[in-house]
Amino acid sequence: MRRSMIRATGCYLPDQIVENSWFEDKLDTTDEWIRSRTGIERRHFAAEGQTTSDLALRAAQDALTRAGMVAADIDGIVLATSTPDFTFPAVATMVQAGLGMKTGFAYDVQAVCAGFVFALANADAMIRAGLASRVLVIGAETFSRIMDWEDRGTCVLFGDGAGAVVLEAVEGNGDSNDRGLLASDLNSDGQYRDLLYVDGGVSTTGTAGHLRMQGNLVFRHAVEKLAKTAHTALDKAGLTADEVDWLVPHQANLRIISATAQKMNLPMEKVVLTVADHGNTSAASIPLALAVADAEGRFKPGDVVVTEAIGGGLSWGSVVLRW
Repeated sequence: MRRSMIRATGCYLPDQIVENSWFEDKLDTTDEWIRSRTGIERRHFAAEGQTTSDLALRAAQDALTRAGMVAADIDGIVLATSTPDFTFPAVATMVQAGLGMKTGFAYDVQAVCAGFVFALANADAMIRAGLASRVLVIGAETFSRIMDWEDRGTCVLFGDGAGAVVLEAVEGNGDSNDRGLLASDLNSDGQYRDLLYVDGGVSTTGTAGHLRMQGNLVFRHAVEKLAKTAHTALDKAGLTADEVDWLVPHQANLRIISATAQKMNLPMEKVVLTVADHGNTSAASIPLALAVADAEGRFKPGDVVVTEAIGGGLSWGSVVLRW
């Protein structure tokens, strides 16, 4: 059976590090308030003139270097973002040009914070179908560009960054012992659109708009839906939560992550956490966390890894893979 395996990871974070204290003279908030409610201590902001495609290109180059590959080895790019440089063309095509790729495909996926999970499942399906053998899957965001700096409930949460993986075709036996992506579970429910959205767009206001969120309601949906999608994907893979070596969740909020792990009966020692240093980087958060854990040598060949995320839409999903 044709599988897709993560051959290498890569990441890029902008140079500007913003500590929680940066907000204290701008908003009615404190470092302690932010830490206690979110687990966030700092985040990175893109520099003036630095775009989502700039961040994505750096992460893609890092992943290719770690894979020992060049752009010509890649058949396509699937890039998840909600903060593109332009309405069109796709950010992925700008990364393609930056890498010097003259062939292959490049397109964007938009599922907000769940974007990377959706992109990963999409690229996996293409590889399984024989449409590609190697795909760069990227999550990249500049959420600092859509913040309302007077809304302390949202602007302290988000940061900028990019992460990438090289997904490569391998042969497996078709069972849960295979290495590579074993199963995915994707969901959306548009009736919850008003819980997390941006109040602008091309066909409405003609502006980028600002992020709006009903945090308490998002929290409740997140804990329930994330645990459920993870169990569904594990069932599809023929595995149980007891067999999970690592949970790599969307890094939105430490309380959501902890509650989800508890529902899955996973100790926090098995959870990859980067939220303290990155904040919520939306579609970039999972590939960033994968890259950090990979660089630290946490993943061993054969480890079962579960990724899960929820974002605006509401859209949510998970992927189960064997490293």
